Amino acid sequence: MSAIRSDFPVLAGMVASGARVLDIGCGDGDLLDFLQQARNIDGRGMELSQDGVNASVSRGLSVVQGDADKDLVDYPNAAFDVVILSQSLQVLHYPRLVLEQMLRIGRHAIVSFPNFGYWRVRWDLATRGRMPVTADLPVPWYDTANIHLCTILDFMELCDAMDLHIEQGLTLDRKGNAKPIGVTPGIANLLGEQGIFLLRKR
Repeated sequence: MSAIRSDFPVLAGMVASGARVLDIGCGDGDLLDFLQQARNIDGRGMELSQDGVNASVSRGLSVVQGDADKDLVDYPNAAFDVVILSQSLQVLHYPRLVLEQMLRIGRHAIVSFPNFGYWRVRWDLATRGRMPVTADLPVPWYDTANIHLCTILDFMELCDAMDLHIEQGLTLDRKGNAKPIGVTPGIANLLGEQGIFLLRKR
């Protein structure tokens, strides 16, 4: 394994041992590799960049090149137990459509993203009047691939509009410490650097 992000153990905790998993936007395959070792999954990946696909395949991972905005329609219904979209929601052109496809081809979906409602982000905007650069948003606005940044509250509102059930909602800090969102999502939205959600259809 080349890298273990601090959120990997939290994501793994949402995946049953031996599950059939599709990792969308899997990059070099770090999460897939981690899940195979930690949860003995039957894993597949989709990655937009050819370099990422090549790196994943060279590690013995089953990864194909594909664009989540367009290519998920090619997967059959209920092909996976879990479909993961980790730190990629904000780069999608059609996040709602992708979520619909994820829960068509998988029984559960796991989505994680940088929280634009985090207090440091708000502080930068309020005091500097500038787009923030943080650990989870490390690239200046003119170089970023992000086009649909959102907050935890925004995402929860989208889930409600799509009639999706949130089985588990967590916030993460930069060290990977997880806290349940619980009944105070406004506080979680303020204090959480990342949001991680386990979803299913109602």
